[in-house]
Amino acid sequence: MNSKAGVFVTGTDTGVGKTMVTAAIALYLRERGVNVGVMKPIETGVTDTARLGEDGDLLQWAAGTTDAPELITPYRFKAPLAPSVAAKKEERTIDISVILTAAETLRQRHEFLLIEGAGGLMVPLAGGLLLADLARQLAYPLLVVARPDLGTINHTLLTTFAAQGMNIPLAGFMINNMPKNPDEVCASAPKALVTLASADLLGVLTHQNGSPRDIVTALAREISGINTLPWMLMNFGLRHLIQKQG
Repeated sequence: MNSKAGVFVTGTDTGVGKTMVTAAIALYLRERGVNVGVMKPIETGVTDTARLGEDGDLLQWAAGTTDAPELITPYRFKAPLAPSVAAKKEERTIDISVILTAAETLRQRHEFLLIEGAGGLMVPLAGGLLLADLARQLAYPLLVVARPDLGTINHTLLTTFAAQGMNIPLAGFMINNMPKNPDEVCASAPKALVTLASADLLGVLTHQNGSPRDIVTALAREISGINTLPWMLMNFGLRHLIQKQG
């Protein structure tokens, strides 16, 4: 394929559920006939580094791909630490060119590519390189996953403004883990962020319980019914799916 259709998914901080959201988008698209590729370039806290970690495995399951672990997650580290620290602990160095090559291979194989970062944009990878530098070199629009509770306005604005300052295009942002009965802080977050973030709100997803696969399945079902779905598909470059919603 010649086009570079896909998104790079980042979080406003750790624990916002960006893996679940990335996997849910992959599952939603796969169920609608899109040939989806998935990638988590770096995963830490992997028990058996000869295999995909929990996040990489979940992404592969959601997308239904048979791509090799070296393509889905080129770097897997045992220590549950920041990528640069985990790599140093194993006396290894993260080479961005390895990630770029794997991403290009996946791009050639798939219609749409979802790449999930590690943590937020300012996570260090190697030397003076940040995750934001990788995102900029990959050149996919950025999807920001945010949480709904106190502090999210600050964290989300810092992320979107940093992306804009580094010339990383924004696909938009999604709020994940919205309580089913939100308090005033959570309920007001979407409107406040739409006003301030200079980016499109592509969805508000509610908190789900269950196993990771159960959560991803529930989120994919929820994505199919959100009123912002046409905006999400349009911003992802998947306009042809807008008439096939549901």
